[in-house]
Amino acid sequence: MKKILVADDEEGIRILYKEELEEEGYEVKVAANGKEALALLTAFLPDLIILDIKMPDINGLDILQQIRTTFRDLPVILSSAYPEYQQNLATWASDAYVVKSSNLANLKAAIKKILGE
Repeated sequence: MKKILVADDEEGIRILYKEELEEEGYEVKVAANGKEALALLTAFLPDLIILDIKMPDINGLDILQQIRTTFRDLPVILSSAYPEYQQNLATWASDAYVVKSSNLANLKAAIKKILGE
């Protein structure tokens, strides 16, 4: 079973992603902020991380940089309600960029593609 870590400061998004992805057969852990995500990263060792950009403690783009230095091959999907971040060069270090929506079709498709399913 593939493991996914979801880092998002919005509780509703964490619940939605966790429920939907578990229904798809993934083991899912959630983090409410960047520090929690970094702690879970080493404890949980996910196959993929879904990372919000705007979080109160550590910006998701800063977390992405930390992930790339330590876990170079760990796939990261940036998930944001703000499509303008897609133009930021820092987002190019991610494997995919998905604009948040209650319809998770694009997110699920990106996960399947990245994980080779």
